[in-house]
Amino acid sequence: MDLKQLAYFVRVAELGSFTRASIALDIAQPALSRQVRLLEVELHQNLLVRNGRGVTLTEAGSVLLEHSRGVLHQIERLREELSRVRGALSGRVAVGMPPSLSKRVAVPVTRAFRSRMPDAALSIIEGLSVTMQESLVSGRLDIALVYNATPSPDIDLVPLLDEALFLIQRSDDPAAGEPIALKDLARQPLVIPSRPNSIRMLVETELGKLGLHPEITLEIDGVPTILDLVADGAGRAVLTRNAVLTAANPSLFATRPIVSPQLQSRLSLALSSRRPSTGTQRAMLNLLEELVPQLLTTR
Repeated sequence: MDLKQLAYFVRVAELGSFTRASIALDIAQPALSRQVRLLEVELHQNLLVRNGRGVTLTEAGSVLLEHSRGVLHQIERLREELSRVRGALSGRVAVGMPPSLSKRVAVPVTRAFRSRMPDAALSIIEGLSVTMQESLVSGRLDIALVYNATPSPDIDLVPLLDEALFLIQRSDDPAAGEPIALKDLARQPLVIPSRPNSIRMLVETELGKLGLHPEITLEIDGVPTILDLVADGAGRAVLTRNAVLTAANPSLFATRPIVSPQLQSRLSLALSSRRPSTGTQRAMLNLLEELVPQLLTTR
C-alpha cells in the first residue's frame, strides 16, 4: 500500500472533493483521481461515492480514513523522532489567522519559528475564524488563532487573551476618545463586516440582549477598507485597538471605549481534537502561546 496514495485519499475524503484536494495538494486532478482509483483496485473496495457535488465515503472508505490518519501520523512522528536524534524538529505546520491579526504578528512569529525550528516548514493561511475552525476539522490547518470561537467537540481551545473592542471614528469627530455606552452603539452608523464575522456576531448578540439592533451603514469584509471608509467619513467601526494600529496612518482615528458593559473579543488558539499533534506542532503551539500575547499587548 503506497503512503502517497493514502495521503491523497485522506485529503480527498477530508475536503469532500477531488477539485479542492488537487488544489491543496498541488497535483493535477486526473493524476489525483488515478492514484485514488489505483488504491481502490488494490484493496478491491470502492472507497468513495463520486457525484456532481463531490465525493462521500463508503463504509470501507470510512474505515480506511480512520486508520490512514493514524498511519500517516505515525509516519510523521517517525520522521520527527529521526530528526530529533540529530537535534532538530522537522515537518510542516499550517497556521491560520485573521487578516488583521496576521498583519500584526505574522512577521515576528515567522522569525521566531525559523530561529527555533530551522528544519521545519511553516504555512500561514488567512481566513475568518468560522472558516478556520472548519479547516481544522478537515485537516487543512493544524493550528488557528480565532476570535470568539464557538465551543465544539471537534475543536480544542486554548484562550490567549481578551481584547477590548472600541468604537473607531475619525480623530476630528465630536466626542473622540470619550467612552460610549453599549446601548448608544445602536445609534452609530457602522461600517462592519458581514456575517459570520466574529465581531459582527458579538455586536449583534450583545445589542440583542438589550433589545436593540446595530445601524449597519455598510458591510465590508476587510479591516483596511473599513478603516479607509471611516477615515473618509462613511461611518464608524467596532474593532480592537490592535486592528487600528495596522492602518497606514493610525493618527487619523480616535478609539472610544465601549462600556456598560465592556465589549471584549476573546482570542484563542484552536486545534483539532480528532488528531494528535506532532512534536513540531506542539512546539509551534508553545511559541504562539508565548509570543502572540506579548505582541498584542506591546504598543
